[in-house]
Amino acid sequence: MKTYNNRRDFLKMASIGGFTALTAHTSPHLSSPSAAGAGIEAIPDSDKSVLERLNRFPRVMQEYMVSYLRKKEHQSNAIRNGLKTKEDAEKYIENVRSKINTILGPWPEKTPLNAQTLGKVEREGYVIEKVVFESRPNFLVTANLYLPTNQKHPLPGVLGTCGHSDNGKASAAYQSFCQGLVKKGYVVLIFDPVGQGERLQYVDENLKPLMRIGTEEHNYIGNQLTLNGSSLSHWFAWDGIRALDYLLSRPEVDPKHVGVTGNSGGGTQTALLCGVDPRITMAAPGCYITTWRRNLENEEAADAEQCPPNAIAQGLDHSDFLAAMAPKPVIILSQEKDFFDVRGALEAFERLKHLYKLLGAEDKIQCHIGSDYHGYSKGNREAMYGWFNRFTRLSTEHLEPALTIETDKTLQCTPRGQVRALGSKTIHQFIHERAITLTKKRQTPTSEALKTTVLKGLKCPLIDRVPDYRILRSPGDRSYPTKYSAHYAVETEEGIFSLLYLLRNEPHYSRLPVQQNPAILYVAHRSSDAELRVEPLVKELITQHPDTAFYACDVRGIGESEPNTTNRGFDTPYGSDYFYAVHGLMIDYPYAGQRTYDVLQVVNLLKSVGHTNIHLVGKGWGAIPATFAALLADGVTQVTLKNAPTSYADIAQSERYNWPLSALIPGVLAQFDLPQCYTALTSKNITQIEPWSALADKQ
Repeated sequence: MKTYNNRRDFLKMASIGGFTALTAHTSPHLSSPSAAGAGIEAIPDSDKSVLERLNRFPRVMQEYMVSYLRKKEHQSNAIRNGLKTKEDAEKYIENVRSKINTILGPWPEKTPLNAQTLGKVEREGYVIEKVVFESRPNFLVTANLYLPTNQKHPLPGVLGTCGHSDNGKASAAYQSFCQGLVKKGYVVLIFDPVGQGERLQYVDENLKPLMRIGTEEHNYIGNQLTLNGSSLSHWFAWDGIRALDYLLSRPEVDPKHVGVTGNSGGGTQTALLCGVDPRITMAAPGCYITTWRRNLENEEAADAEQCPPNAIAQGLDHSDFLAAMAPKPVIILSQEKDFFDVRGALEAFERLKHLYKLLGAEDKIQCHIGSDYHGYSKGNREAMYGWFNRFTRLSTEHLEPALTIETDKTLQCTPRGQVRALGSKTIHQFIHERAITLTKKRQTPTSEALKTTVLKGLKCPLIDRVPDYRILRSPGDRSYPTKYSAHYAVETEEGIFSLLYLLRNEPHYSRLPVQQNPAILYVAHRSSDAELRVEPLVKELITQHPDTAFYACDVRGIGESEPNTTNRGFDTPYGSDYFYAVHGLMIDYPYAGQRTYDVLQVVNLLKSVGHTNIHLVGKGWGAIPATFAALLADGVTQVTLKNAPTSYADIAQSERYNWPLSALIPGVLAQFDLPQCYTALTSKNITQIEPWSALADKQ
């Protein structure tokens, strides 16, 4: 295996497994006689930048995923509608509970909470205790306990969960429901989620945030957790379970009446806890419950804890997390003007109503639709008060009392406003430790065993078939290194197209030519169309192999099929690349596996037209599916990777990284790592150029 840490080293080599490299004096614009003889034109970069990148299939990922979710929802609805008896309903509930615990678990050992009360705020009729406890060893959780002072104990308890507020539990809306409940006689514990309030995971030496609070932190952590086979859904649910442990440890709380409520991200946490903790006796999730399909069709992005891996593949939907606690009382709180589609909330309600009716508890499920926009509005809070009161009989008053919103400082638990100042571990430290453990435990498989393991991790089928393709009309002069190009849309699976470019020095308008000769297949980093103009490696390969057929391809979601959905950009933390990658996790078909399948199908197509000796080249993001396809495909005889990741372990162990979720494989570190694949590809004369570390192209 040859590795070159920079382009100069690569250019100096005499050959790459049978082809001669360019000499070191070659210009990026390739104006030498040899370049001209190969049909390469010298186009100034300034002229090339005028061309807008081709993007002729921007909706394929959206429609592919919508089609999958519609089919899955249809299958799941058929099962739900097939429930006819109480026994059917009970079996269904048992089944969803098992599935939810499987996708969110396995759960760690419950360790001592080591809870401390670090201060109190006394108010008329109640006191607010400032609590810090450990949900895991040295992993601190900050919480406020609202405790009535004029009531006889024990009292009903409520666990409050926070939505995506920067200040977590101190947000006005969340203080409001806590005050409303405590003034009605409830004991309320509300805690900061990871990445919000006093629990920021990425801060500088002055405890100032290093990235956007909330959603960006959530996705940054969640993506990295994927490598260890964990998820942020798991971590959020476990924090909630341990918060409930603390609440129930208080003698003031009656364990026969324990509610949970929250809005938006807090609605998510409420639903997760309904799915996994049987101690909860009543629930009121707000501005979250809809259906996976509605969110996808509406291009509504959600962050990591809101997208439990394998959930859709297991046939689960939002309603099932509430069904897991049936027939206990649940009220779905929705808003007419919310971006969480109220139609989905009503669909979820109808499913639950059918289930509760079979259980003889139709009066214990309700849906309240407020008239406001997204948020825990006063109307929705009052609906929650009335619902909880109905079953606790603590109060007959559902109207909200007068409130006094406290300052963030007043409710702050830690002396400096962040648990990091108290020495709390970060989730990344847990990820780092787990990655090291998994790497040490992992066996070194044989070459054939490695292929099996890789296929298992990618979840992609190894199918020996020739895909169909469309012949696309020429887009005109694109300033590629050859005079002409032919364009094809290869249907790698139903509705998915991998765009294939054939570079030639003579016109070609028809089907792929049958050619009994070697071929080079370049798998693009971000766009074949753009990289064919500016990537030096492309020109080097074409120059040195004028008689070898040269192809380039965009895998799904890249280049010509880069999605124009979500209205949040492409590679932002909430962008469309993340959007389909996280759905890939939920359908148990990771994006890296999908893209590898695209390359394998293109290789099959090239083999079918006579290319039995294929040199597979991958750059950056494209180096990942190229690596796996090279390992799995017999037709690939040579491999060149530029800017491939050094290893998944590096990404997991580095506090900061720049590889996207679409490049990662769930639980990969327990199975294999990229260096094992690179070693196995020595037999295919692999060459590596300028490998990228965890920081990728931002290093």
